[in-house]
Amino acid sequence: MTSAPAGPLVRVSTAGSVTTLELDSPHNRNALSTRLMAELTEGLAQAAKDPQVRAVVLGHTGKVFCAGADLSEATGDDPTVGPRGLVDLQRAIVECPKPVIAYANGHVRAGGLGLVGSADLAIAGPACTFAFTEVRLGLAPAVISLPLRPKLEPRAAARYYLTGETFDGAEAARMGLVTIATDEPEQALAQVLDALRLASPQGLAETKRLVSAEVLASFEADTEARVAQSARLFGSPEAQEGMRAFLERRPAPWAVPGA
Repeated sequence: MTSAPAGPLVRVSTAGSVTTLELDSPHNRNALSTRLMAELTEGLAQAAKDPQVRAVVLGHTGKVFCAGADLSEATGDDPTVGPRGLVDLQRAIVECPKPVIAYANGHVRAGGLGLVGSADLAIAGPACTFAFTEVRLGLAPAVISLPLRPKLEPRAAARYYLTGETFDGAEAARMGLVTIATDEPEQALAQVLDALRLASPQGLAETKRLVSAEVLASFEADTEARVAQSARLFGSPEAQEGMRAFLERRPAPWAVPGA
């Protein structure tokens, strides 16, 4: 894996009352490194403070929206750092007083689904594919379940959490992961943003409190348990071997060929 570039890993721009935060970390497929999460959190904070900003778009460059956790950082001395950082980022999205729209037209994996699930609205283009890949590495979708479980259809969540299967935008919309799956994502985004520009800042902030209440309750009730679970799993010998196998592009030792 190549080293991170010297420039920003999140592109920030504001135009037409909308701040766009684009994940731009091609060296690791927009994985959730400590640095990228810090830049994304700062971008959200700046947008939240700007009275001219009506909405935030969370997008990406390249063919991958987000590959999930940066596994090259998963062997640090404190295994709670990564999970805690992702919890804080997800909660920053949920608590941002401006509506946050996840705008993806590429692959979304593992922790990337937590970003999509934390957003108020999510638009998936035709190039989108999704997968909860944690189970194949000896992990579980622990901290990303905080925003996702209140939103996902339970049977679908059980299937895709347990199997790690890849699914498309239409299935993501059916199960409640995304709001709109379309072959014309730019048109869909423009329509949503035009509608948000007609709303008052106070109306948006207070209405977001209403629609986010169940998700915030999930954070309040389960954050510590999910951080502990994630840290325990990342530090386990089985997950360490699973992550090594993934980084070395070889099958995990428990992968059994189909009949």
